[in-house]
Amino acid sequence: MRAWEIEKMSIESQIPVRLEDDNEVLWEEQTNSVEERLDAAVKIYWGSRVPGSLARDTMAVAAIQAQENQGTIVPNAEQLLLAGFRAVTEDDISGLHRATYALFEGCRNAVKDETSDYWNFNFYETFEDYEKAVSFPEPVKVDMGDDLMNRIHAGWLCQIIGGAYGTCLEGYKTDNILKAYNRIDKYLRKPNTYNDDITYELALLCAYEKHGKATNSHDIADEWLARIGFGWSAEDMALRNLRCGILPPESGRFNNPYREWIGAQMRGVILGQLYPGNPREAARAAWQDAEISHYHNGILGEVFNAVLCSMAFYEKDIKTLVEKAIALIPSDTEYYSIVRFALDRCKESDNWKDAWKPCEKKVERYNWVHSYPNAAAEVIALWFGEGDFTRTIEVCGLCGQDVDCNAAQIMTVWGTIFGLDAIPSYWKDPIGDKLDTYVRGMRVLSIQKLSERTANVARALAE
Repeated sequence: MRAWEIEKMSIESQIPVRLEDDNEVLWEEQTNSVEERLDAAVKIYWGSRVPGSLARDTMAVAAIQAQENQGTIVPNAEQLLLAGFRAVTEDDISGLHRATYALFEGCRNAVKDETSDYWNFNFYETFEDYEKAVSFPEPVKVDMGDDLMNRIHAGWLCQIIGGAYGTCLEGYKTDNILKAYNRIDKYLRKPNTYNDDITYELALLCAYEKHGKATNSHDIADEWLARIGFGWSAEDMALRNLRCGILPPESGRFNNPYREWIGAQMRGVILGQLYPGNPREAARAAWQDAEISHYHNGILGEVFNAVLCSMAFYEKDIKTLVEKAIALIPSDTEYYSIVRFALDRCKESDNWKDAWKPCEKKVERYNWVHSYPNAAAEVIALWFGEGDFTRTIEVCGLCGQDVDCNAAQIMTVWGTIFGLDAIPSYWKDPIGDKLDTYVRGMRVLSIQKLSERTANVARALAE
């Protein structure tokens, strides 16, 4: 049946409804609810507080910053921002909508800055090109029985612990965290498990349960649309693109100034769990997941965490693991220059702070949600954690930046290496077995059952 025939049947079946009263209220209810939702979505770009930590955040400024980090200049950037802030001050919601449109139009039309160091590095457009630039090790056979389940369960629990620990620290810098807390070797408040980071991993898991080895970026994007109500920064832009029919990889590239931020990096470890001992396949799968919302160095962030976790199933020495993962990032990329810089500072320093301070200086022009400062923080925390759970998570917290994302990723790696029984009880007991999310159809989950599902997918992919 053609579309016009469906519409003809519909209109011919409708009989006018007798309206006894004035229907103004129906118009008001519908228009007001839509307006309120759209107004709130626009206002958040011009000033908000991070839900977990109450750190102040201004996404409009960050959009300009992100474009500059990618070697471009937004013409009239100051005027674009002033127009938005003026609208906020004057409570001019119509003007704020105009200013927001102009801001992102300006970002989309940003011009190349020929003087930027960004253009001194190479970019990889496809996984095939990336794969040619590195030397993946051969897959290592791992125990796919009870030991796999134990490691995956430990990984998930550690990820949730890391997220719960880090949410109240995200958006702050080292010196100010030390002023406020000095030591952060415990939960700073009663932990809860709500976190936007895990959202995308759950959607990915659903896609792999349905499609197995054939899973591609479109399948994962389909789960995003079905299960995720809202996103932040790069994911927000990607979801908007997807809803308009712009599919991966364009969904991550088009009109998305945040495409090299942490959003892909924060969800990489699940691919290591799905491809244990097989960093090549973990990297390939991470690439196709990342391209839904990211591009270039933003994709490499997810690859980095995926190979870290995949190799953690057989490489027990954390420092060796970090070096091997960095070696799987092409050496001619800017992302590599950041993690390599962090590694070199680790090797020449006696403590985490001496290693972190030059890293913090090197990445000072990047937003705290960008992949670079957070990748450096991961390297520092893993290196100076010395295999101790509490020390690793504390160093990660003291580095600041997007702490919940970083702690969740590196503690998954820790759990994968050391297993469930090694997690200190005072970290895992407050979490228990319950995971609360805002994913449609997955609002409340058992962590153990989630781990079983993950292990089952990993086994199916290994067949």
